[in-house]
Amino acid sequence: MSPTVEEMTQTMINNIPEKTGKSLEEWFQIIAASKLEKHGEILKMLKTDHDVTHGFANLIAALFRQQAEGGAASEDELVAAQYSNKPQMISWYEHLLAEVKKFGGDVEIAPKKAYVSLRRMKQFAIIQPSTRTRMDLGLNLKEAEAGGVLIDGDKWGGMCSHRIEIFSQEEINAEVIGWLHKAYDQAG
Repeated sequence: MSPTVEEMTQTMINNIPEKTGKSLEEWFQIIAASKLEKHGEILKMLKTDHDVTHGFANLIAALFRQQAEGGAASEDELVAAQYSNKPQMISWYEHLLAEVKKFGGDVEIAPKKAYVSLRRMKQFAIIQPSTRTRMDLGLNLKEAEAGGVLIDGDKWGGMCSHRIEIFSQEEINAEVIGWLHKAYDQAG
């Protein structure tokens, strides 16, 4: 099983002292003393003044800003924020999750800032409230031809091969669940 993004991030965090010469706490003290607040400014300072590589500088800056803002949002807070101005869609989201949970106990539901990632061994779908009236269901499907509700092409920079646009809960029908289940099966 491939490591998750969270596992890879934790590995980088664990390697900060060895790869940068300072602990994360020491970097936080340096950033705080600099009085810089913007991510780009912190990133530039770490790279130019301290020779930190881009990947580690980006991670350190992001973690510092996250801590300064009170820590990472919980999964529930992330989902609530996604639907804060689209309350009619929360029932669509909950309906999709209920269906996905029927596929098997190995489904991982991972809310992000703008969407929710559904993973098995790897990501197989994304649920995203894209506009005030449309939810997009991104799917990773091998060799599937577009047709019916299935739209070819990706909208998320290579994260999904297909998508389905949903404008009401009634549109979450057997065809939509079938495509979602196919993506789940292919991820195993």
